[in-house]
Amino acid sequence: MTIAAPVTALTMIALLPIYIGLAFRVIKKRREFKVPVGTGNQSQLETAIRAHGNFSEYVPFFLLLLLTAEINQAPMWLLILCALMMIAGRLIHAVAIPAGDIPKRIMGMQLTFAAMVTAAITNLVPLVLGLF
Repeated sequence: MTIAAPVTALTMIALLPIYIGLAFRVIKKRREFKVPVGTGNQSQLETAIRAHGNFSEYVPFFLLLLLTAEINQAPMWLLILCALMMIAGRLIHAVAIPAGDIPKRIMGMQLTFAAMVTAAITNLVPLVLGLF
């Protein structure tokens, strides 16, 4: 059996517990504050919602970049580097938001952006070289 995109698949599996943890945090805060929809002007709930939302906004786009790079046979070490940067960045960010730790939030976003830019360049270089 051949696995078409093992790095992307493993990255998705590694990111899933973070996503679920963030979703459960929102559910817990909704129950705690008895707010079925919206934030109910509860800052802790709003923070949990934004942490989950932030993850949901960045991760799918990155996974598409990673998948296309993997399909186009980018170097395995580069794919793994991108994946590790994203996993670390999202984990650091997920922990930092509810703690109000701005320096760690910044670090998490820096790793997230580094992973995304690296994955984008990994896709762009073969495209540009293919034109010449």
